[in-house]
Amino acid sequence: MFAIRAPSSLLRLAPTCVRSVVVPVARGLQTSARLAEELKRTPLYDFHVSKQAKMVPFAGYSMPLAYGDVGQVTAHNHVRTSAGLFDVSHMLQHRFTGPTSQAFLMSLTPSSLNTLAPYTSTLSVLLNESGGIIDDTIITKQANENEWYVVTNAGRATEDIAHLKEKLEAWNARNGGREVRWRRMEGWGLLALQGPKSVEVLQPLSGTDFADIPFGKSVDVKIDGVKCHVARGGYTGEDGFEISIPPESTVKITELITSQHGVQLIGLGARDSLRLEAGMCLYGHDLDETVSPVEAGLTWVIGKDRRNANAPNPFPGQSRILEEIAKGPSRRRVGFEITGAPAREGCKIFDESGAEEIGVITSGIPSPTLGTNIAMGYIRSGHHKKGTKVQIEVRKRKRDAVVRAMPFVASKYYKGKGVLGAPA
Repeated sequence: MFAIRAPSSLLRLAPTCVRSVVVPVARGLQTSARLAEELKRTPLYDFHVSKQAKMVPFAGYSMPLAYGDVGQVTAHNHVRTSAGLFDVSHMLQHRFTGPTSQAFLMSLTPSSLNTLAPYTSTLSVLLNESGGIIDDTIITKQANENEWYVVTNAGRATEDIAHLKEKLEAWNARNGGREVRWRRMEGWGLLALQGPKSVEVLQPLSGTDFADIPFGKSVDVKIDGVKCHVARGGYTGEDGFEISIPPESTVKITELITSQHGVQLIGLGARDSLRLEAGMCLYGHDLDETVSPVEAGLTWVIGKDRRNANAPNPFPGQSRILEEIAKGPSRRRVGFEITGAPAREGCKIFDESGAEEIGVITSGIPSPTLGTNIAMGYIRSGHHKKGTKVQIEVRKRKRDAVVRAMPFVASKYYKGKGVLGAPA
C-alpha cells in the first residue's frame, strides 16, 4: 500500500500496497485451464465476467485487467476526472482485538499507533529483523486502542499470515490472559471508489455527510441498509474511499454504486498507471524484504517517539533503521522523467556521463496525465537530489533522464472543509 510524505495518514493506498500488472502467459490450453482452476476468485468474479472484463492472473486471483473495449488510458483519465470503481477484494482484511492489540501491532511496525485518534488510519510496514519490509499495510484504529482494522497485500498472503501467526502465538504466550485475538475477514468485499466525483456518488447512497471525514479517517455507515466500513483514502492520488462490505452484500452494493451516474469500472491496468503517477510503491517491485523504509522514502511512517534506541517499544530492525535516519541510507527511491522511451523494471541507471552504473528502475510507464515517460527506482545516495541528470539504459540504448520529485501528479486528497491537496 503505498511514497507521498504524509505523516499519520492513510496512503494507497498500497498498502498499499498492489503487485505488478505483468500477466504471465500460459502455454497451451491444458496449462491455461490448470492455471484458471488454481486461481482464487473474489466475490465479484461473476459480476466482472458479466461486464465483459478481461480476467488475468494477479496475486493468486483472477482479476479484471480492463472492461469491454475501454482502453487503459481512457479508464485512467476517467478516474482523474470523474469516479472509478476498483475491486480490491483480493487484499487481506484483518481484525485485531484485545487489551494488548495496540502493543502487539507496534511490536511488528515502526509506527506510533499509540498517537492515532479513533477511526484514523496510517500507512505502515511489517518489518523483518534486519529492517527490511515484509509488506506494506494500512492500519486503522477503531473505537479504541483494543480494536484495529488492518489491510495487507494479497501477493504477500502466505508470508504475512505465517509471520503474523508466529508473532501472535509468541505474544499471547508471553502475555497470558491479556491475549490478542486475530480474525481474518474471509470473503469480505473491498471496493475502492476513486476520483473527484466519488463523494457525490457515495454520499446520497449512505446518507452520510462526508464533509467532516478527511483523508485518513474512516467511519461505519449503512449503504442500502448494510453496515460497511468506509475509509477516506486510496491508491490513485485522488479523493476517494475504500469500502469494506460483508460477504453476502458485496455484489448488491457493487451493483448499486456502479448504477450511479458517471461511475465506471476500472481494472488493474489503469490502477497501476494511476498509482505510479501518485508516486506510490508496488510491493515486489518498489519494495521487498531487502529494502528499509528509509531507503524507500517512507521514513515518515516511523514515529518520532520511536526514533530513540532507548525507547520502551523497540521495533524489528531498529538499529539499522535508526542508523540510516542518522547517517543516510546507501540508496534511495526516487522518481525519474525519461526522454525518448519509457523505462521498465530492471533498466539500469547510470551517472550523467553514462560511465558508472548507480541504480535500477523498479517501475515505469508513459504517463497518461503528463504525456511524458516516468519511472521510479533506487539510486545511489549522492545522485538522488531533484534535477540530477542521469542516463537510463532502455533497449540497450542509454537515454537522458532527470531525477524528479514525487508524486508526479499533484495529490488531491480531501483535507476537510472543501480543501484538496496532499495531507499536511
